[in-house]
Formats: sequence, structure tokens, C-alpha cells
Amino acid sequence: MFAEYFKALGEPTRLRIIKLLSEKELCVCELEQIMRISQPRISQHLKILKQTGLVCERREGQRRICRVDYDKAEALLNEFRQFLYQPMQEMKDFEEDYIRLGNLQRDMDDKKIKN
Repeated sequence: MFAEYFKALGEPTRLRIIKLLSEKELCVCELEQIMRISQPRISQHLKILKQTGLVCERREGQRRICRVDYDKAEALLNEFRQFLYQPMQEMKDFEEDYIRLGNLQRDMDDKKIKN
């Protein structure tokens, strides 16, 4: 669900790229100059960020100009916010965890009563 986004953003170099692109649209060669890492490494990181949709690019002649896709980023944040606030018992993927959470709470309450 959100794992691919967090994995992409959990790598420090990709997080640096996102932050730089949040300041200004940049081409790969500019990212290379700023970050002082090779073009192939930057391209590999950009590929992952583009696969998530958080970064998009356009061509200007030979240059690939990259930018943050703010619509995608905002949609991701909104979806994650909904995920956090949705009651666990309403989420099919979390039914068993919800039951175990309730059992744990009952066990803890029982222990308090006995003490």
C-alpha cells in the first residue's frame, strides 16, 4: 500500500533529491553537480522516485528536467492520513490484529483488577 513510497523516501539520497526538487526544477546534470554523485547513480535514484510518481520529468532538448509531482505527493499524504484515521475494525487487512489488540487490552485490564 504505502511501502513503495516509504522505501523510496527512506533512502537518504532520494530524500535529498526530493528536497532539492521541491526547491527548484533541476536537470540530471544539475543534480549531479549539486550532490557530487555520478549521473548513473542519480538516474537510478530518479528511476525509483519516478516509479512512485513522486517525481516526473520532461525533456528540453537533450536535458531531462525533473520536478516533484505535488499532486501525487498531496494525494499520497491524504491517503496516508485517511489510513491513519480509519478505524482498524473497518479494515479487512487488519481484522486479526484488531482482535488481538482487544484481547491484549482485556488481559491487561484483568491483571489490573487482580492487583
